Amino acid sequence: MSNTDGHRTYAGYDRTAIDRTGQAEAFDAIGDRYDEAFPHKEGQLAAGAWLAEQLPAGSRILDVGCGTGVPTARQLTEAGHRVVGIDLSPGMVKLSRDNVPGAEFHRMDLADLESRGLGPFDGVAAFFALLMLPRGEIPVALRTLHGQLRPGGLLALGMVEADVDDFAIPFLGNTIRVSGYLRDELRQVVRDAGFEIAGEESFAYAPASTDVSPEIQLFLHCRRP
Repeated sequence: MSNTDGHRTYAGYDRTAIDRTGQAEAFDAIGDRYDEAFPHKEGQLAAGAWLAEQLPAGSRILDVGCGTGVPTARQLTEAGHRVVGIDLSPGMVKLSRDNVPGAEFHRMDLADLESRGLGPFDGVAAFFALLMLPRGEIPVALRTLHGQLRPGGLLALGMVEADVDDFAIPFLGNTIRVSGYLRDELRQVVRDAGFEIAGEESFAYAPASTDVSPEIQLFLHCRRP
C-alpha cells in the first residue's frame, strides 16, 4: 500500500526515521580515493559479468550506489546495456558522469526510487550499497528493488559478511555506519523479499588501505520470479 506522499509503506517500517547523517558527506570527502583503496574488485567484476551476460543486449540496468561509476556502470555500459546509476553523494555522481559519460546518473536516496519513476528495469546491480542502511531498512530496500524489476529480472547483490547493525566504523579518514548479516541470514532476507537465489560466490578481500579492515564479500545472483 502507499501513504499520502506516494511512497509504499511496509508493516513495522517508519520512513520518517530514516537518518543518513554524515553518510553522503563522507563519500563526498573520500571521492576517487575509494577506487584507490579498493583497486581490484574481482568479486564485483564477476557478479557484474554475470548480470551483463544473462541479460539481452540493450537491457536497462539500475546501478544502486553507483559510486565513481567504476567498475560496474562502465562494465555494464561497455557490454551494451543502458545503465541508470543512483547515489546519495553528489561528489560520487559527478565522478560517475565524468567516468562513464554513456550512462545516466541521478543523485537520490534509494528510499525515493519508487516516487522518481525511473523504472522498470531488466536488472539491478547493488554492490555494497545496502550495507549503508540500518538493518530495519534493508528488507524494505530489497522489496523496493524487487518492485522495480520486470518479471524475470535479475539482481546482482554484493554485501560484506558481518553481524552488525548501523555500526560506526572509521573509513578512509571518515566515519560511516554499516550493517550486515551472516550469510544464512542474508539468504533468508533476500528470499523473504521475493527473490530466487540462482547462485552465490564469496571472496576474502584485503583493501589496499590499512585504514579499512579485510573482509568477506558475498555476492548473490538473484532473480525476480
